[in-house]
Amino acid sequence: MEKSVVELFAGVGGFRCGFNHITFDGNKVKEDSNWNFVWANQWEPSTKTQAAYDCYIERFGENSCICEDIGKVDKSIIPNHTLLVGGFPCQDYSVARSLSNEKGIEGKKGVLWWEIAEILETKQPPFVLLENVDRLLRSPSTQRGRDFGIMLRSFLDNGYAVEWRVINAAEYGFPQKRRRVFIFAYHNSTKYYQSMIKNSAEQLVYSKGIFASNFPIKDTKLDKGKSDISSKSFEDIVYISDEFDFHFFNAGCMVDGIIHTYKVEPQDCKKITTLGDVLEKDEVDEKYFLLDEKLEKWKFLKGSKRIERTKPNGEKYYFAEGQLSFPDRLDVPARTMLTSESTTNRSSHVVKDNVSGNLRTLTPVEAERIQMFPDNWTNIESKAMTERRRYFMMGNALVVGVVQKLGDYLSKIVDEED
Repeated sequence: MEKSVVELFAGVGGFRCGFNHITFDGNKVKEDSNWNFVWANQWEPSTKTQAAYDCYIERFGENSCICEDIGKVDKSIIPNHTLLVGGFPCQDYSVARSLSNEKGIEGKKGVLWWEIAEILETKQPPFVLLENVDRLLRSPSTQRGRDFGIMLRSFLDNGYAVEWRVINAAEYGFPQKRRRVFIFAYHNSTKYYQSMIKNSAEQLVYSKGIFASNFPIKDTKLDKGKSDISSKSFEDIVYISDEFDFHFFNAGCMVDGIIHTYKVEPQDCKKITTLGDVLEKDEVDEKYFLLDEKLEKWKFLKGSKRIERTKPNGEKYYFAEGQLSFPDRLDVPARTMLTSESTTNRSSHVVKDNVSGNLRTLTPVEAERIQMFPDNWTNIESKAMTERRRYFMMGNALVVGVVQKLGDYLSKIVDEED
C-alpha cells in the first residue's frame, strides 16, 4: 500500500516534519521519502496574510499546499490517500436536521470537523490520525462528552474503529509539558482492523494499540467506563447531539459502536528533556532581555494574586492565581507554550540567560526547539511572518517528536497491508 498522506490544517508542517524526519540547515530542507504528502491545505480565516501557508510552501515547494477555505474545496478533487492527518481547532460540534430533510444531518457549529467527516465519506482513507486539545473529550461543559461522541459516531458511520489517548509530551522525554489528545482511526477494510478487533478493549488500550505501543502506560486500573453509541442506542447523529452525555477518560477505543474508556497513567520516564537543554548557548540579541522598568510588572504577572471583580449583575467575586516560577526552572521541561509567547504575559517563559545571567524571554529559535522543529524553520522571507507571528506559529503547533514516533509506527502498519 502506498504511503500517501493528506495533511489538513497543515500550519507550518508539523506532521510532515515528524513523519519524514525533516532536517534544515538554514538553507536546504532534507526530507526522508518515507511518506508521500500528496495534498495539503492551510488557510487562516482570521487574517488577511497567510504566514503559515507562506512557511509551508517556502520549505516544501510552491505546489505543496493550497491556501483555500477547506469548506469551499470539492472533496472529490482531493487525491486518494492512505492516511489523513491534521490538528483541527476545537469548537462546538452540535448538529441539526435540515428543515427539508433533503440534506439529512447538518453540522451547525464546529464546521471544520464536518469537513473532515465529508472527506471520510468521500475518500474513505484507510487510516486517520488527528490531534486536538484535551478538553475536546469534555466539551461542551453543559453536556460532557457530546462533541467527541459525535465524532466517534461519524467514524462509525463511515466504517472505522477508533483509539484515542491524551499524551503529555514531557512525560515521554520531550521538552514541553503539552497535553493533547491524539485520535487514530482505521477502516474496517484494512488488515490492521481485522487483526486489532481480535483483542479486547483493555488489550487495545493497555498493550496492543498504537498508543500503548509507542507511549507505554502503567498496568494499574484506575477507572473506566463503557457506552454504546451505535444505532441500537442512538438512531443517528442528531440524537447523539441531543442526548449523549458521557465521561471520557484520557484513553479509550471504539469498535462497532461500543466505547470503552480508561483512566491511565504513563510509565515513569527514564530521561527528560529540560527547558535548559533547548536554550541557546551563545549570546542572544539584547532585545529579548527584560527592561528594568518592566521587571515589577513581570513579577506581578508571575506572582500569586487574589483580585476582587464585579459580575455584570453587580455581584462581587474574587479572581485568584497561583505563583509561577520566576524565572522559569531550567531543570524541568518547558511549560505549555501558547500563542502569546514572548509578550508581557503571565504565560510567557522568562529564563536566566546562559551567557549574561540576566533575565530574558525566549528567542524564536528556542520556541521552535520546544516544539521540536528545526532551528529557524519559521524564519522566512514573507512579510507576513513577523517575529511575533513566529511565536504564534509555535504556540499553535504540535510537538514534532510525538508525531514522529507515531509516523514511524504507522509506516510499519501500512507495510503489513500489502
